[in-house]
Amino acid sequence: MSEAVTRTVTTSPGLLASLDPLLREWLPRQRWFAGKGRPVTGFSPVAATELLPPGGKLGLYHLLVRAHQPVTPVPGAPEPPADCYQLLIGEREALPPRLAPALIGHVTEGPLAGRTVYDALHDPRPGELLLEALRTGARIGALRFERDGAQEIRSALVPRLVTSEQSNSSVVYGDTFILKLLRRVVPGVNPDLELPLALAREDCDRVPAPTAWFHADLAGESYVLGVLQPFVQGAADGWELALRELAKGEDFAAEARALGRATAEVHMALARTLPTVTLGHTQVQHLVDGMVERLEAATQAVPALRPYAPGLRSAFEALAGLAAEGRTWTAQRIHGDLHLGQCLRSPGGRWWLIDFEGEPSKSLAERRMPQPPVRDVAGMLRSFDYAAHSADLPVPGWADACRAAYCAGYAQAGGADPRTDPVLLRAYETDKAIYEVVYEARHRPDWLPVPLSAIHRLAADTGTPAPSLPSSPPAPRRPRP
Repeated sequence: MSEAVTRTVTTSPGLLASLDPLLREWLPRQRWFAGKGRPVTGFSPVAATELLPPGGKLGLYHLLVRAHQPVTPVPGAPEPPADCYQLLIGEREALPPRLAPALIGHVTEGPLAGRTVYDALHDPRPGELLLEALRTGARIGALRFERDGAQEIRSALVPRLVTSEQSNSSVVYGDTFILKLLRRVVPGVNPDLELPLALAREDCDRVPAPTAWFHADLAGESYVLGVLQPFVQGAADGWELALRELAKGEDFAAEARALGRATAEVHMALARTLPTVTLGHTQVQHLVDGMVERLEAATQAVPALRPYAPGLRSAFEALAGLAAEGRTWTAQRIHGDLHLGQCLRSPGGRWWLIDFEGEPSKSLAERRMPQPPVRDVAGMLRSFDYAAHSADLPVPGWADACRAAYCAGYAQAGGADPRTDPVLLRAYETDKAIYEVVYEARHRPDWLPVPLSAIHRLAADTGTPAPSLPSSPPAPRRPRP
């Protein structure tokens, strides 16, 4: 590995103030901005690092900023900190036409007055700079770039920004690496780096092993900012692959079975390398209380859910009842947000799991808690259901066949067949479907019939009739689950 490059930098204190009015307009329009629907009232700096000096053809700044927004106060609870975002800001005298989609705006005052600023990830030069910093193990201001010395990083790989919708940003280098830059960042151990590193130690080849990563060390806290991993050349996104097979009316059961095996292999590797815990009555009751609380909040937010509430609550009560009788379960580290869009299939037919960040809406502490592996299984089963409802022409029984094949593949790889614990599986599927109802009601009302159809089924699992499902037009196709 090349000797680390260490560079101390200073940044003008007026930089963020000069960008403030532009960022207030630009930031809420980004796919990865978490605070949609609430105005941005201001910014406060966490860190600002000058990566290229200003005044030349291209200036480049790495910013960590808190975006302040109004919040609804919760009685007795402290006000949560404003979300912190990672920005890579380029500045030029004028943007060439190829960078027009990256425009943030034209600065009128402050140290960048008269310059044009833009999202620098659209520009190859900043992408090259990041790769070189990772390759050399650079230290620039508060930024620390690290790498796995056993993996080679060639220089001069051409970067290109992945433009599909994502909750973060990704840059592909040639066909060799992909760099995931986390946009909404929090201090602490990030599972998107922690778990792939643990799996690499366990020689689990179902997850690309991190090649390099970088973080910011600030006031005794570390913020993981990006992870470089091998790029699975020619791989198909599981969601897009499922939709293609559906469009052709093709069976997907064999792929679902192989994906079940891959999931079980990852779960078993995580259980070998990281601690597991036993969930007894007290721990399960805590889980159930959280599920019931989310159900109650959802029925307030989405009135269409209210007729199903008694049947849905019974799914959680049944789990609590088993725990009260002395039943225990094993919890471990899991993926945390598993669905078809988090899986890749190589041209040779091998499945990979990616994106171990967990549900972005949950705190870092929650995302790192050991949980029953069936939580991941429930997420994938719901994803099959979403894919089936996305088909232009419905394929009867497609989702049921995928669900059965996935569980069978999971068991074939050595994991416990999730269907042998129907109470636990139903509880986690129900919790996931309730989350989906709230999400779709807020963001994609046309998609509300998809999780409501699952709610209808899950509420009826008590053996008593569920309320009639209201008729709705078919949901439109969407790019990702």
